Amino acid sequence: MQHLKGKIAIITGASRSKSIGAAICLSLAEAGVDVFFSHWSPFDKNEGCGLEENFPEELCEKIKSFGVRSAHMSLDLSLSDSHKKLLDTVEDTLGPANVLINNATYESRVNFRELSAEILDKHYQVNNSGTIMLSVEFAKRYEIAYPDKKDGRIINLVSGGPDPNNLAYIATKGMTIAITEPLSVALAPIGITVNSINPGPTDSGWMTEEIKHHLLPQFPSGRLGEPDDAAKIIRFLASDDSYWMTGQTIRAEGGFLGK
Repeated sequence: MQHLKGKIAIITGASRSKSIGAAICLSLAEAGVDVFFSHWSPFDKNEGCGLEENFPEELCEKIKSFGVRSAHMSLDLSLSDSHKKLLDTVEDTLGPANVLINNATYESRVNFRELSAEILDKHYQVNNSGTIMLSVEFAKRYEIAYPDKKDGRIINLVSGGPDPNNLAYIATKGMTIAITEPLSVALAPIGITVNSINPGPTDSGWMTEEIKHHLLPQFPSGRLGEPDDAAKIIRFLASDDSYWMTGQTIRAEGGFLGK
């Protein structure tokens, strides 16, 4: 995709080798995009799928092997100034970005008996407040940096479905879905499209063998979702070919039955 070459993309939440975030970074780098990514190891260590201590630097080197520029930073998106800190660092290292991919997330699986205001707030701070403020600040800076261009892209990773044991996560991802369309209308005049993608259950390092055994029969294609499946669609959404698509939430779940 030569029309992606030379663009600058931000990907939040790329901290593990099997993650969707890492797959997105490499897919865009392969297409000639300069890549800036963020990561937050305390979540991976304490609540996520485990810490890969040296992975951010390893990923940065892999990205550079495609002949593009890359940089990264540790970032806690729950902090109120995180969006400005991230965009300032991107501009200082690579320049103003054309593409923002909101991949970072907070997830703590809870059912209705376990749900509390504190748990819900933790999800909201990252999945909603952090993501929305980053998107708005990105748009403001894009309008100044690229007044004559129409190649701005905001792409959100979302989720959904009738999982009774993941209430806070699904609720906050639902808010991101809800804002996708109105934000796309607001930003269309300045040349930014806004879309969301729900990749469905993806084998990105969190699945136990028991979970895989339960989910596999629900995929008509006979395999689980993989990080590259989402990354390929996101590369299309980041490209000029997707310019007429905005305000959409794409369910790219491989026909997942969701039982």
